[in-house]
Amino acid sequence: QVQLVESGGGLVQPGGSLRLSCAASRSIFSINAMGWYRQAPGKQREMVATITSGGNTNYADSVKGRFTISRDNAKNTVHLEMNSVKPEDTAVYLCNADLGATMGGTYWGQGTQVTVSS
Repeated sequence: QVQLVESGGGLVQPGGSLRLSCAASRSIFSINAMGWYRQAPGKQREMVATITSGGNTNYADSVKGRFTISRDNAKNTVHLEMNSVKPEDTAVYLCNADLGATMGGTYWGQGTQVTVSS
């Protein structure tokens, strides 16, 4: 299993930037995929960005060109760089680790709040 702890959330003005971090309790080198999801009040949880062990990335259309996901295997950490943020980006952002069914399944962090407001 793996424990995930998010940090870096907070209040940011529209157009500003924020960097989220997800620290894992074990090596993430061999984890199939890691990613960031978000859930806003009254909305379902949605995928924001994912990154595979091979470095392939995927982004939600709403954040393409604005957010960047990266992985630092040496520090067992995944980051989400958020640029040009919008009020609709306001949500709880959760870190996810997909180990695969035979390796332990899916794990989630507790989430970190991001609020975009002037």
